[in-house]
Amino acid sequence: MKHALKVVLILMIGFSCTSINAFAAPSTSADQAILMEAESGRILYENNSHQEQKIASITKIMTAHLAIQHGDLDELVKISPDASVTEGSSLYLKAGQKVSLLDLVYGLLLRSGNDSAVAIAEHVSGSVDDFAKLMNKEAKRIGMKNTHFTNPHGLDLDNEHYSSAFDMALLTQEAIKDKTFAEIFGTTSHRATSLAPSPTWSNKHRLVTGMYPHATGGKTGFTRLAGRTLVTTAKRDDMSLIVVTIRASSDWNDHMNLFEYGFSHYKNEQILHPDILPPFPGQSENEFYTLTEPFSYPLTSEEKSKLTIEGKIPFNRNTPPIVYVKLDEEIIHKQELVREVRSGGFTLWNRIVDKLKFWQDE
Repeated sequence: MKHALKVVLILMIGFSCTSINAFAAPSTSADQAILMEAESGRILYENNSHQEQKIASITKIMTAHLAIQHGDLDELVKISPDASVTEGSSLYLKAGQKVSLLDLVYGLLLRSGNDSAVAIAEHVSGSVDDFAKLMNKEAKRIGMKNTHFTNPHGLDLDNEHYSSAFDMALLTQEAIKDKTFAEIFGTTSHRATSLAPSPTWSNKHRLVTGMYPHATGGKTGFTRLAGRTLVTTAKRDDMSLIVVTIRASSDWNDHMNLFEYGFSHYKNEQILHPDILPPFPGQSENEFYTLTEPFSYPLTSEEKSKLTIEGKIPFNRNTPPIVYVKLDEEIIHKQELVREVRSGGFTLWNRIVDKLKFWQDE
């Protein structure tokens, strides 16, 4: 029986050996808390993060996400009587008014307008019930396994509207991939030009408006049954983090402490670079395999020495080779290699040969 050629790439990328002053993850005031690195999705800290909980107005992250994905932000939305009388936090919209969808999304995220949430739901899906179905469909697509939505605002109208800190971090990770969402999410104030007399709305999120200098966006939430809920994103250097807390009495401090823990203890390291690999043993000098996608991952200084890259190049050339990145024995990333045949020989060998070591299974 033929054996696959096993290739083990020993990482020698010149990581700094400077130690980081590590400290234990801080405790929080929250029933649920999570700290996620936004690009890789790695969980850097969590506490009870998968339990189903009422989530209040952080629900509106999904509402805004769907409005941007499914709506025309320049379109005018006619405010219905039902939207205009929605209880709780409000933009004080009046029935019959026409407001741009863009302004409604700003009012939703900055001022947490429940009337805006209903107006968006009715505009995108025709009714609140149908919009809730769209919310649940999107939640399933994203992988939110402990979530069910029944409304676009998060008011405690029933016991069937819930999520978890982990699921809300997944949602935020997905939503901020869209540049429009990310921009609105991090806006400190907005002038609503489609309304008369063009009110200016300030963001309720204190970390975004100056309390924490690295904050890039966020959404507040509160109801009597849900307690204080909070989502915040932050970026320092080249690492972006997401914090979600649910039922937290000291959430501003919780978020700042978790961010400082993440930024101090982890660094985002680029592990795979788009590159042409040198010929493997027994391979034609004109045949190459290419890494096409970069891969970065947050690591502590202690974890860098535990990182390896492995790949198997099958004899059956119809089967694409796969490179695996491992932290200890856990696979944290895998990527197919692309085979290329070209003349002229390999020109990048001298540049990356010190990163690689090969051997063949017997």
